[in-house]
Amino acid sequence: MFTNEVIATFNELEMLVYKYVMHNKEKVIYMRIRDLADETHVSTSTIMRFCRKLNCEGFSEFKVKLKLLSDEKKDTTIKSGQYVLAEFFERTQNDNFTSKLDDAADFISQANHVYFIGIGSSGTLAEYGARYFSSLGKFSTYLKDWYMPIHANLTNSITIALSVSGENEYTIPHIHKLKEKNSEILSITNNEQSTIAKLSDKNVSYYVTEEFYDTSNITTQIPVIYILEELARRVYKKSNE
Repeated sequence: MFTNEVIATFNELEMLVYKYVMHNKEKVIYMRIRDLADETHVSTSTIMRFCRKLNCEGFSEFKVKLKLLSDEKKDTTIKSGQYVLAEFFERTQNDNFTSKLDDAADFISQANHVYFIGIGSSGTLAEYGARYFSSLGKFSTYLKDWYMPIHANLTNSITIALSVSGENEYTIPHIHKLKEKNSEILSITNNEQSTIAKLSDKNVSYYVTEEFYDTSNITTQIPVIYILEELARRVYKKSNE
């Protein structure tokens, strides 16, 4: 309900209402409009404008939506780490997944340069992946800034793109820019039917149930760490055969 776009439209008085609501959700649900006006030192008309900006016809509808939002957060169930690990290994410990890892390791071992990209938690793991690969002898670089000018020809390079959803609005154009400079793309995503997976020359997907808390994607990243480390070890082995 409180998107960045909506919050940006609030004036100074409406922002006072927003801040009060954020700190007193449980209390506001049971307030009258006059009570909220008194607490925030604004007029009832200001509160009505505030409600309309949130696509609510009136204060009563706003309170209903606020209660639903609060109840939704309370009902969020976070799965145990044991469950997500069991789910991952059950779905991937087979010849097909092993073959994909071997194929990806061959792909990486033939490249002269390896780049990692990702944003958010995927960016953190991309940085970790670059360091882990470098530690095992395959020098790799994490490209943190997706606005970095790229004028060089990236032939004989591979970009390893990380994204849980495979739909990240920053990673997709970053991939396009790197592909235009002839870098091949290996993506690690949760779903091989995602846009990033389809854009890639090769993809390794791990298929665990996506989890969200409010607007945050909290899907486990343990499979990604496993895949990165396993790929790095296989590339090292191939380089020393």
